[in-house]
Amino acid sequence: MPATSLLVTDRPAFEEAWRPALLSAGLSPRTVHPEALGQVISSARAVVIDGACEYFDEDELLATAGLAKALSAAVAVVLPTGGGFANIEDLLSDLCPGMLVHNGQGVDPFVQNLARRSNGDRSRRFEYLTVSPRPGELLAILGDGQTTLIARPLSDADDGSEVTSIELSDNAESAILRLGTGGEISLRAAGLSERPPAGSLNGDNGTFDGVKLGARLRALRLGAGLTQAELARRTGIHRPNIARVEAGRHTPSLETLARLANAIGVPTTRVLADE
Repeated sequence: MPATSLLVTDRPAFEEAWRPALLSAGLSPRTVHPEALGQVISSARAVVIDGACEYFDEDELLATAGLAKALSAAVAVVLPTGGGFANIEDLLSDLCPGMLVHNGQGVDPFVQNLARRSNGDRSRRFEYLTVSPRPGELLAILGDGQTTLIARPLSDADDGSEVTSIELSDNAESAILRLGTGGEISLRAAGLSERPPAGSLNGDNGTFDGVKLGARLRALRLGAGLTQAELARRTGIHRPNIARVEAGRHTPSLETLARLANAIGVPTTRVLADE
């Protein structure tokens, strides 16, 4: 059954703009007035909130987005032309990273991202698996944007030799790692949460150093000859939010970081490398 998506609006034009794209992405859209959202939201996997509704002031918009997020729905918030929510835009961006839509932006990229995030199985699939920039560990990014560092040896079959290739299964739920000595190791995404953490990339507290990460991202962007405005256009991420990341005032999710790295033209590990 297609994932249920809710269009939270009282404007027919908004529904007409979003419904076809949601259908084409395999979502099943249902339109609901903001006042009735609480009665149906528990069944939704994705929620698109029309910030131009007269119903919404700052408090109501935050409460609606926060409720959807608390219920583990994928959330997109569409802000009206001319602003009106400048005081809470940063907080909305934190609630819905990469899914804060400004009127005039294309709908399709956001719908595809929304469909991806609404897939409940994505945490059991690899989005990206590679040898970590640090020795003795692997770096895995799962389909829900979560990241983990996996200490070697991975199993009794892991002799510690060089990983020469990594092959994901067709459904990306598992991977085969081939070693330089000829051995093979199987690794499942679903079991990663049960492994002891290998530590963080920039310390031992399990977090990224936002200032260093932002500085690397800025250096890579400038090295690619891109302005913040162009990077915003390529990713759909609002330019002030990119500026906050580069200034070290906000640490993005791995999913957002991967989008930025891809738009710059470098692998995610290049941004994450502790140099």
